[in-house]
Amino acid sequence: MEVRRSRRRTKTVSAFYEGGRAVVAIPDRFTPAQEREWVDRMVARLQRAERRRRPSDDALAQLAEQLSAQYLGGRARPESVSWVTNQGRRWGSCTPATGTIRLSHHLQGMPAWVLEYVLLHELAHLLVGGHGPRFWALLAGYPHTERARGFLEGVVHAEQRAAVADEDARSA
Repeated sequence: MEVRRSRRRTKTVSAFYEGGRAVVAIPDRFTPAQEREWVDRMVARLQRAERRRRPSDDALAQLAEQLSAQYLGGRARPESVSWVTNQGRRWGSCTPATGTIRLSHHLQGMPAWVLEYVLLHELAHLLVGGHGPRFWALLAGYPHTERARGFLEGVVHAEQRAAVADEDARSA
């Protein structure tokens, strides 16, 4: 954790992650007591936001239940929902026979509507295999389907461009 004091900052305090660590930016005029108070407050705020963006497996299961109830009439009931680190090319996967849903850890930190879309997508696979019209009809009620799909396509595109740039740099 790092505290950054700024003479230009007069009233506002902000907190963010940079290079994997928390940074709290405060006005230079703050006393040590004010610094401690604001650092504690802002770190707690960062941690709350992080928990919302990176829910636990239990929280994923609760979210799956909510999404199923709201968009699938409660018909999709997974046995388990968990984060996994071994999915390099998929955002999520589902095994209907066992009711198991696995979500790529690469989704952690993405906007909530993207995570919800991927989870709802896998829940729909508990009801319909494949990606035919019946499957997409199940997702039609989720208002962020197209936006989330576009977001994920953009992520893949950016990763592919970065890989090509890396390859070009190595071969130069």
